[in-house]
Amino acid sequence: QLQLEESGGGSVQPGGSLRLSCAAGEYTLDYYTIAWFRQAPGKEREGVAYMRSNGYDVHYADAVKGRFTLSRDNLKTTVYLQMDSLEPEDTAVYYCAGDQWDTATLSADQFDYWGQGTQVTVSS
Repeated sequence: QLQLEESGGGSVQPGGSLRLSCAAGEYTLDYYTIAWFRQAPGKEREGVAYMRSNGYDVHYADAVKGRFTLSRDNLKTTVYLQMDSLEPEDTAVYYCAGDQWDTATLSADQFDYWGQGTQVTVSS
């Protein structure tokens, strides 16, 4: 069973950057869509971005387009979310999730495997 673990969260000032990692441990991500979601206090969970198993089919939510970038390591075991020009509105718990059907979606219901989340706080 795919297990995902996020890391890289923290506190940063507006305009700063963070890089989140989603590690799949002993699994490779050859057959999974990996997505990032976030949930701010009092708000619903929202999709941020996804990368399909081919590594080049990526999609970003409008709220982060042009500021966030997905990438993957050569071993296909870790997906990264580079977050630049961070804004206070980006403050949330960020989760990575895996979809074994490799679909092109940011619908949370499609994802069966979830990490425990990592906190990102953007504040001056």
